Amino acid sequence: MADISSRTSAPGGPKPSTALADFASSVVVFLVAIPLCLGIAVASGVPVAMGLVSGIVGGIVVGLLAGSPLQVSGPAAGLAVIVFGFVDRYGLAALGPVLVAAGALQILAGFLRIGSWFRAISPAVVHGMLAGIGILIVLGQIHVLMGSKPAAGGIDNVAAMDESVAALFNHAEPVANAASQAAAAVPASPTAGDTDALPVWMADIFTTEALALMIGVASLLAMIGWEKLRPARLRLVPGALVGVGFGTLLAVVFNLPIARVQLPASLLDGISVPAAADFLRLTEPGIFVTVLVIAVIASAETLLSAAAVDRMHDGVRTRFNRELFAQGVGNGICGMLGALPITGVIVRSSANVQAGAKTRASAVMHGVWVLALVALLPQLLGVVPLTALAAVLLVTGCRLVSLHHVRHLFDHHGWVPVGIWLATVAMIVTQDLLIGVGIGLALSIMEIAPHLRRRLRIESREENGAIALTLDGAATCKDLPALLDTLESLPSNRNVQLVGRDLHFVDHTSAETISDWVKREARAGRKMEFIHPRHGDRHKRLGPLFHRLDAEARA
Repeated sequence: MADISSRTSAPGGPKPSTALADFASSVVVFLVAIPLCLGIAVASGVPVAMGLVSGIVGGIVVGLLAGSPLQVSGPAAGLAVIVFGFVDRYGLAALGPVLVAAGALQILAGFLRIGSWFRAISPAVVHGMLAGIGILIVLGQIHVLMGSKPAAGGIDNVAAMDESVAALFNHAEPVANAASQAAAAVPASPTAGDTDALPVWMADIFTTEALALMIGVASLLAMIGWEKLRPARLRLVPGALVGVGFGTLLAVVFNLPIARVQLPASLLDGISVPAAADFLRLTEPGIFVTVLVIAVIASAETLLSAAAVDRMHDGVRTRFNRELFAQGVGNGICGMLGALPITGVIVRSSANVQAGAKTRASAVMHGVWVLALVALLPQLLGVVPLTALAAVLLVTGCRLVSLHHVRHLFDHHGWVPVGIWLATVAMIVTQDLLIGVGIGLALSIMEIAPHLRRRLRIESREENGAIALTLDGAATCKDLPALLDTLESLPSNRNVQLVGRDLHFVDHTSAETISDWVKREARAGRKMEFIHPRHGDRHKRLGPLFHRLDAEARA
């Protein structure tokens, strides 16, 4: 695959200004990544060292190979729910072989050049999947916020809510007499499991769970307050870091006996290489299905994140097949090290772009900083309360539920994609992620089924010094790879006339793809003109779509 071996940086290394910008950006991304690596491991129900190892691999290995120059990879909240359910059912030892196999599929997908096909998945399904995962994360982390253990499913977490709330007020074993209980959940340290430093009134009134909740809420308020009120000169200081730092400070000052992050004595102790017998379990149907689910969802989330990052800057575009290859290598290594699956992550990536990164060196350096922290100062992470990390994940989960996107779907595409989004979310939360995504895809195919008999014909020709690009027939998700290849291969210095005179239908996946391309090219200075479809048997949303493209080209 030719694009795997290409490079984005110029020969001879980056310029000094570029190197300085990448260094500064790497520090910002590092500060964003640490609480997320820890929190996602907690949400996945695995030792936090696994999240840190994934962060290191995602930064250094994937950063060196990536096809998206400014995207940053690491453990993702979108896969936490899958990992939690999988580990709960099959055990932690089975996860490594699953990631090795999923990584191999991603590498194969990169070499087969099918990266664009992942972008053909309906946006309603993808955002519905992320929203469903976000709701599951919130339902699970509410229990962690209250010092309790989450269940594996959304309905189970709702059913267990009364029990977690009741524990807040259960004084059968007040905190002053609960040192032995706390010690089971808290690593041995001067700040944990010792209640002598607690004020008497606090020990008499609050249970361990209530103290955990107070720290979690304090972290949550600090994070939200910082993001709303932070000074402009400190805009790059991440709210997640402030929230976790504030919660940790309170827990240390009051010496609270609440559960903290547990790290092995060294990073090598946290690495668990799968045994040969573990790989034989890949023949089990449930485990094999999980391989496919992780490979598909990790790839789709990565490529959608990469497309979003491309919209944030005007530099080198993502090479999607190379990015798939890099992610596959990263997940294979994570599997062999006993770590969590990784994807391209929009939270870290947007922080990277906003901090002024110029090349992939920023992502690589952020991985080096994570490695240095874990190797040199692991005791610093050992004082972080789990409830502070739960607060970070609550915010992350809520942000995955993008009601703005639902409004966008309704305004531009009507009720049908909104219904697909709702069905996907509902089935993920009440049933299973695979069932929810499957139903969403089935509904998407049903939506376009009446139009599949019409082929999309794409013709490009020179006309009056510009390129006339004619679309004829019906543009559906099956035509997206060809449509993307055509749009992205157009010379950058030529004006474009998009002729839709004979278009009959454009589904919302293709419409969003064209819209994203138009907005990006308009920012780059390309002049575009649109010839609207004829009236008659054309779909009723074609007219509004072309009016929207006109407005976006002039914006």
